Amino acid sequence: MVPAHDEAPSIGAAVDALRRAARVARTPLRLIVVADACGDRTAEIARSRDAEVLEIGARSVGAARRAGFELALAGHRSPERLWLATTDADTLVPPTWFARQLSHRAQGADMVLGTVGVGRASLAEPRRTRWRTDYALGVHRGFHEHVHGANLSMTARAYLTLGGFRPLPRDEDVDLYLRATAAGMRVVRPPTLTVVTSGRLTGRAPGGFAHFLKEIP
Repeated sequence: MVPAHDEAPSIGAAVDALRRAARVARTPLRLIVVADACGDRTAEIARSRDAEVLEIGARSVGAARRAGFELALAGHRSPERLWLATTDADTLVPPTWFARQLSHRAQGADMVLGTVGVGRASLAEPRRTRWRTDYALGVHRGFHEHVHGANLSMTARAYLTLGGFRPLPRDEDVDLYLRATAAGMRVVRPPTLTVVTSGRLTGRAPGGFAHFLKEIP
């Protein structure tokens, strides 16, 4: 599930990367793009890539993620058997993204949190080097301390038990993670399961990743 607000320049590549990852994993994929208050061609481009598009007007990334997963789960005969994954519309997942998630699921993971990298050409020096240095402080051998909605997946059973994403304008990913750990769920945080996101400094969500990059001196 991909929330998107005016992401026409990037949504096509994001969808293509997800489909490629599903082919590598040899797993069926239902791909939902939630076009939230879009005034550009985001929805049209996503549909042209055969993504299912839900259009809403919430202007809230938490509400968008929640609406997308509600659509995915609605009417499903065995929702607890589903694996739910979410990323962002300005993000490219690696070909092994789903395969590695499902490997962790087979080993009992309730939630998988990966890391993010920034496209080499999208963030200028010296900000890029300072970001990599700061980010590395939270990455350790075997696990990491970061939480990104751009690289988050979990069992539908866990998602339903937690009550899903809350319709927050920011930090909906951190909120869900904290509730999962409080509930004693098994959260796996592999540092090498990395997606590549844009290094833009003007983001779509207040206080989001772009804001974090912009605050780096």
